[in-house]
Amino acid sequence: MAELDRTIHEPARLRILTVLSGVDEADFNFLLNTLGLTKGNLSSHVDRLAKAGYVTVIKSFNGRIPHTDFSITETGTKALEKYWGELDAIRNMKDI
Repeated sequence: MAELDRTIHEPARLRILTVLSGVDEADFNFLLNTLGLTKGNLSSHVDRLAKAGYVTVIKSFNGRIPHTDFSITETGTKALEKYWGELDAIRNMKDI
């Protein structure tokens, strides 16, 4: 059996990917409020996901106010699907 993707397996990153898999994109404040993470914690986890190619970060300005949106990439979607499949395989093992 393959080892679970450690990038996704971290609970906060799993929650981020799960939320992003259900929307076209989400902004920083939406994720912050939905997930209950601190700004620094959310930023570091999204950075790790972006470096893995699982999340796209879109930075812009609304006037002078910075605005950041996130979306899951095709690679991220496939990795999340694989992760859930691997968890299902573990759950379905009879002789653990």
